[in-house]
Amino acid sequence: MGEPVAGRSGADRPVLGLVASAGGGVERWFRTGLAEPLARRGWRLAITLTPTAARWLEPELPALAAVTDLPVRWRSRLPSEPKPHPVPDAFVFAPATLNSLAKLALGIGDNQALTALGEALGRRAPMVVLVQVGAEQSRHPAFAGHLAVLRDAGVRLVEGGPGAVMAEPALVAPFAAFDKSDLN
Repeated sequence: MGEPVAGRSGADRPVLGLVASAGGGVERWFRTGLAEPLARRGWRLAITLTPTAARWLEPELPALAAVTDLPVRWRSRLPSEPKPHPVPDAFVFAPATLNSLAKLALGIGDNQALTALGEALGRRAPMVVLVQVGAEQSRHPAFAGHLAVLRDAGVRLVEGGPGAVMAEPALVAPFAAFDKSDLN
């Protein structure tokens, strides 16, 4: 993914919207396998969780907050409150469950995470989605159509685990913050 260019730090770094839903195992790898490595690679993380993912990751919330200078979100803000995150330059949604994928494809923003992702799709922000569904779920009649909608919107879909996600943000959003000499 490249190394951060010297002199870029804090609010000057590109912002990556890092979103998680409650897919099995997320509580074991989200911070150490995804958030921390992405932060080390130069991204300023705007972390947003679905409400269930926030419950699953509750013991990890202080450590996740320490990875970024922005609040970890899972609740919507009141209209009188300022937006706690800048508009991200790109997004990673990992893991994305069948439920969340369907909502994203249909434009259902019934929680803060899906609202942020829906807005990102609307502005065509670069987005990588780690698809995490079971075999039976993947045979649901609507599943292939939901994936097609997301692909047509420019979403890069990957399978596997956090390792499958790590090379993707630089490919979909190669910002000047990164030395891309090792990508050629």
